[in-house]
Amino acid sequence: MKYRVIQWATGNVGKHAVRGIVDHPETELVGAYVYSAAKAGRDVGEICGIGKLGVTATDDIDKILALEADCVVYAPLLPDLQDVCRLLESGKNVVTPVGWIYPPSAGAETQQRIEAACRTGRVSLHGTGINPGGASDRFTLMVTALSRRIKRVQIDEFSDIRDYDAIQVITDIMLMGKPPKDVEGSPMVDFLGAGFRQSIDMVADGMKIRLDGYDAKHEVALATAPISGRFGTMEPGTVAGQRFTWSGLVSGKAVITTRVTWVMGHDHLEPQWPFPFDGWLIAIDGDPPVRCRLSTKWSEEASDPAEQAYRRDHGIIATAMHLVNAIPYVCAAPPGIQTYLALPMIAGRMTGI
Repeated sequence: MKYRVIQWATGNVGKHAVRGIVDHPETELVGAYVYSAAKAGRDVGEICGIGKLGVTATDDIDKILALEADCVVYAPLLPDLQDVCRLLESGKNVVTPVGWIYPPSAGAETQQRIEAACRTGRVSLHGTGINPGGASDRFTLMVTALSRRIKRVQIDEFSDIRDYDAIQVITDIMLMGKPPKDVEGSPMVDFLGAGFRQSIDMVADGMKIRLDGYDAKHEVALATAPISGRFGTMEPGTVAGQRFTWSGLVSGKAVITTRVTWVMGHDHLEPQWPFPFDGWLIAIDGDPPVRCRLSTKWSEEASDPAEQAYRRDHGIIATAMHLVNAIPYVCAAPPGIQTYLALPMIAGRMTGI
């Protein structure tokens, strides 16, 4: 049996999720929801650049709700709780990278609303991704099993986002290329922190730690020379790097910390923060101390320009596949919110041999 899957949104994550759904031996694409009228009525495979699949995209939510499907890969830019609850109530499981990694942190009202929708539809919701939803929680918890007397856990993400294919996100949401005064008090601290705090709380729950506080810090780095890319040119003196740090505290001491360092290149920034590689570093201060390096980059450059462009999306592809590979496990789970603490180990499928 194949699980019938709907792809919700065909942006950066969605287009790679479509590829994954088509390739996965246990899933079948049966529908797609799009926000753009220009995409509605088109074959979703053509929208995603992989050729016709015989599945037509729609911007009509009622048509999506009426489809016979087992699961929805819900991947819009911003989540809508009402849409998610309608999907769940219609009897469709939901996997998503845009929230609800650990819903107990989202507040009792939100959690109760989701649980009620799951009970109505007799289905489950699972939040996943790469960070949060992977490096900062699922993989971190696995690595902690290698130590005793653990004192501190820290997860670092290092990302050079010059080639990130979302200009509006870089300039209008991340505020890269803006004067430093425009970035002071960035809403990203709270916006991103909502997700990363869920990761921190999940790790604390898994490790049986009772946190008594939280801390957040935002730093910026300025360009010291013009920086060019698909976004245009960032002038000297504008923001070209940002570092966000969130910590869970015990007696005022940081015991679980997740930090993201996003830069527009490494060479022309002040200050120059450590940037050992493009990926994630999980550090466990325990006995023994453990360091786990996670990277999704290809080790070699592709000769074909199209393949090279595809490989630049390595982190987004990994996010999409974490969603797709979770589908069989979420569909088989009992109704309700399903976090990594409840689901069995999720694995990919060996289809490339």
